[in-house]
Amino acid sequence: MTETSILTSKGQTTIPKEVRDFLGLTIGDRIIYVIEAGEVKIQAARQQIDALFGAFDASGIDEEQSRQETPGEQGILE
Repeated sequence: MTETSILTSKGQTTIPKEVRDFLGLTIGDRIIYVIEAGEVKIQAARQQIDALFGAFDASGIDEEQSRQETPGEQGILE
């Protein structure tokens, strides 16, 4: 598939519908531009679980307290 678009004076362009559909893009989605081997590739920026690692502050919870508050295999009621 080859699609074209026009660059505006503000450096903006419209991503053709076929490309948006192919990438599954919707309003507000972020796009990643990858430059390698003389080419530019665009990708939909999908937030991976790994990217969330460390996003929550657990510094106030010690390991023992965490185990006591987390239901085990027996379920919520013990």
